[in-house]
Amino acid sequence: MPIKNRQQLLLVLAGLAVGLLVADAFIFTPLTKAWRDRAARITALRSRLEAGGKLLERAEVLNARWAQMQQQALPSNNSTAEQQVLNAFDQWARDAQISVNSITPQWRRDRDERLTLQCRMDAAGSLGTLARFLYNVERDPMALKIDSVEIAARDKDGQNLSLGLQVNGLVLDNLEAKQ
Repeated sequence: MPIKNRQQLLLVLAGLAVGLLVADAFIFTPLTKAWRDRAARITALRSRLEAGGKLLERAEVLNARWAQMQQQALPSNNSTAEQQVLNAFDQWARDAQISVNSITPQWRRDRDERLTLQCRMDAAGSLGTLARFLYNVERDPMALKIDSVEIAARDKDGQNLSLGLQVNGLVLDNLEAKQ
């Protein structure tokens, strides 16, 4: 092969190599990245569509549960809500036969500006009566959440116990209730 033809062949091969590198950098790599991104987005959309379909299938059950939760939430009137919670504490304490030392209700707004009634209760009783009281609090349908429970012995034998209980009650505003 003559030298001139060899130089031209090498120039053509070098040009092809540079062209392939440029095509890879500016065409193939961005296209494959876009293809992968699109495939990931399609997968995410399909999973969201499937989750939405499952929600639609359960819509009746979820709406019934939400209506039940709205009915069990504390009233938006502060004094009525406090009275309802205090009456419930009184009833639970009488049923469990514990002695209540103090109940301290306090209104709070959380980060989302939702209003909650936080109650701190101190009581005394035996292990069985305190367990019965906690059971009554937990099984009541009122929208209360137990945040903390502290039980300590008041005597050497551990027969007389003190209970420190903190609960939060949910208050749904009329605006949230309509949604």
